[in-house]
Amino acid sequence: MSSLKVIEKRVFEDLFGIAGGIVLDFSNRSFADFFRDTAKIDIYTDKYAFNGDSKAKRLRAFWETEPDLVVGNILNDLLEIWQYNTSKDEQTAAAQQYKRAVDIVARLSGKQTEKEPTEQEFLHRQYQDISVKNLSLDPSLVPVLESRLTEAQHCLESAPLATIFLCGSILEGILLGVALQKPKEFNQATNAPKDKDKKVKQFHKWSLAQFIDVAFGLKLLKLDVKKFSHELRDFRNYIHPYEQLASRFEPDKHTAEICLQVLKAAIADLSGGRN
Repeated sequence: MSSLKVIEKRVFEDLFGIAGGIVLDFSNRSFADFFRDTAKIDIYTDKYAFNGDSKAKRLRAFWETEPDLVVGNILNDLLEIWQYNTSKDEQTAAAQQYKRAVDIVARLSGKQTEKEPTEQEFLHRQYQDISVKNLSLDPSLVPVLESRLTEAQHCLESAPLATIFLCGSILEGILLGVALQKPKEFNQATNAPKDKDKKVKQFHKWSLAQFIDVAFGLKLLKLDVKKFSHELRDFRNYIHPYEQLASRFEPDKHTAEICLQVLKAAIADLSGGRN
């Protein structure tokens, strides 16, 4: 059985909205599919029915029955689904609870929780020989992205808004290119975006946020890059003038430097340049 404490179980029950038999937005069928696809477990066997037959009671039976590593892996994937289903405002409100859940999963999995760097720590990291050419992308796409990267660097001093927009477009192009090279991994990811029929969307219909989250889930991007990539995505959305007007967003060189650093870090991660 796992070593989950009563108070730790409460963290996940509150975060996943486990009440009245419900777990996240799972139907009975999708709940069974999740356990089968993630851990090759039939959650609807009698083994997990000693508390009752609902999804919530079977989940409780699961973490009372299985060892720490198995429970940790399942809870980690459930956290990814929670992130995908939860709005940014709701994620912000539950940030402390989510952080505790991540720490619990790390303990169960025997891993150290990755410490998020401060903005200054992130900015001061040095990346050598950063190039889109280091990525396994469609060769015809590489010159386009390389040209945009060069332009983004040239715009840093005099046109920070242009740097921000270029960095966002380059990151989206790179992640789409990586997905096209690894279609099976991206399509089978637990948090791959689905349409109303529960089918994984075609890549051209994925948002930048979805590419970032799936790449992180596949361990192609590290935690710090995921965090700051979402900030770059938010800045990139100000390409719409009325969005910029409503938020009174006034980008400066510092903002542009953050976005350029995010792009460099993402390229480093995707090319295997960081340990």
